[in-house]
Amino acid sequence: MCLEALEAVISFIFVQTNYNMTILILGSGGREHTFAWKIAQSSLCQSLFVAPGNSGTAEIATNVNINVTDFEAIKALVIDKEIDMVIVGPEDPLVQGIHDFFLNDETLNHVTVIGPERAAAELEGSKEFAKEFMYRHNIPTAAYQSFDASNVKEGYAFLETLNPPYVLKADGLAAGKGVLILNDLVEAKTELKSMLVDAKFGEASTKVVIEEFLDGIELSCFVLTDGKNYKILPTAKDYKRIGEGDTGLNTGGMGAVSPVPFATDKFLYKIEQRIVKPTIQGLQKDDLPYKGFVFIGLIKVGDDPKVIEYNVRMGDPETEVVLPRLKNDLVEIFQAIANQTLDTIDLEIDERAATTVVLVSGGYPEAYEKGKEIIGIENITDSIPFHAGAKLDDGKVITSGGRVMAVTSFGNTYQDAIKKSYQSIENLSFDKMYYRKDIGFDL
Repeated sequence: MCLEALEAVISFIFVQTNYNMTILILGSGGREHTFAWKIAQSSLCQSLFVAPGNSGTAEIATNVNINVTDFEAIKALVIDKEIDMVIVGPEDPLVQGIHDFFLNDETLNHVTVIGPERAAAELEGSKEFAKEFMYRHNIPTAAYQSFDASNVKEGYAFLETLNPPYVLKADGLAAGKGVLILNDLVEAKTELKSMLVDAKFGEASTKVVIEEFLDGIELSCFVLTDGKNYKILPTAKDYKRIGEGDTGLNTGGMGAVSPVPFATDKFLYKIEQRIVKPTIQGLQKDDLPYKGFVFIGLIKVGDDPKVIEYNVRMGDPETEVVLPRLKNDLVEIFQAIANQTLDTIDLEIDERAATTVVLVSGGYPEAYEKGKEIIGIENITDSIPFHAGAKLDDGKVITSGGRVMAVTSFGNTYQDAIKKSYQSIENLSFDKMYYRKDIGFDL
C-alpha cells in the first residue's frame, strides 16, 4: 500500500472513531451557553451535556444538576453517559485540580479535558504565583510586592513608596471581587489590614499583592495551546464597571467588543513577541502542563502592552464575542489540543465585528432579587441572546443570577454591531432590568 493510501486509511479511522462524540461542558454562565451554541454546530458532536447549565443550554443540550467542583458526581456522569470530552468553563474546578483528577483515575484518564492541570492553573489561582512567573520569564507587568498578616506594617511602608491610585489584589480566587483600586493612602492601609487581618475575602486574602497602578486602556488576548503549539484568538475588550462612563462598582463584565480597534498589527506583533511566546515557552520551561485557553488581561501603556493578570479559561462576556467570530469547528480544535497537533489547524475568523451587551438584575453587583420572568426572548431575530443567570421554571425563563443575559450582534463595524444589540434589547424585559447604554464609548 502506498504512503498516501495508508495515510488516508489512518485519517478515515481517526475520523470514524471521533465522529460521534459525547461532550460535557462544566459551568452555568453566558460563557458556557456560548460554548454549547458553538459545539452544537459541530458534526463531530453527537450528544452534548452541560452541568449545571442554564435556560439557554437547556434548548440545545441536556442539563445535569451537578456542581462544577463535585468531582465524584462528575465522574459518575462521565462513566454513565460515556463522555469523551470535558470542557471546563469556570476557574474553580481547574484550580482545584479537575484535570489531574481525570488523569489519575484509570476509568477517566482516556477522556479529553480542555483546561490546564492544577500546577498550571495557579496562574489564576495565585496572583503571587503569576507575578513570579512573569518576572521569571521577563514578561512585562507592573512592579509589585506580596504581604501577609505577619508583615502588614511592611505593606504600609510599601504603599507609602507608591503614587496613587493604590492597587490591592487578594492572592487567591475571590469570585472577581478581590481587587481594590484606591486613591487615598489611609484608605489603602485600612483595606490592606481588612484583607490580611480581618479576612475580608476569606482564604483568598491571607496574602495580598500590592502593585503599581498602570495607566492605559485595557484589552484581552486569548490563546489556545496544546502544551507545545499555540494559536491566538481574536482580541476583545470588556467593560467591568456597573455605571456608564466606567463608573461605580466592578462587575463580572457589562459588555464586550471584538476586535479591539486600537489593537493594530504592530501592537498585536508586540503582544505575541513580548507576552504570548514567553508565556507558552515559560509554561514548558517550568513544566506546567497546559491544554486549553490562556486568557491574558492586558493594558496598553503608551504603545506597549503589559500583563495585568492571567486567567486559565475564557473570559465572560468576552467569550460571547470571540467564539461567534471563530468559523472553525470548535470540537476539531479541541481534538487537536488533545493530540498536540494544534499547529495543523488554521484559524478562520469572521472579519465582521461582534459586540455583546449584558443585562443584569437591579441592584447588581450588590444585593439583587431573583425569580423575575424574562419576556421577549423569542422576538430577538438579529442578535444572539446568550443566557447567563437564567433558568427554566415551569416553562418560563426566569432570572437566577446577577448577570442575566448577553445580547451579541455582528456588524461591519463595532458601532453597527452595538446598535443592533441595543435594538434587540428593546424586545426584552424583566423587572428592574439594567444595562449600560455606552458599551464601546471609549473606542
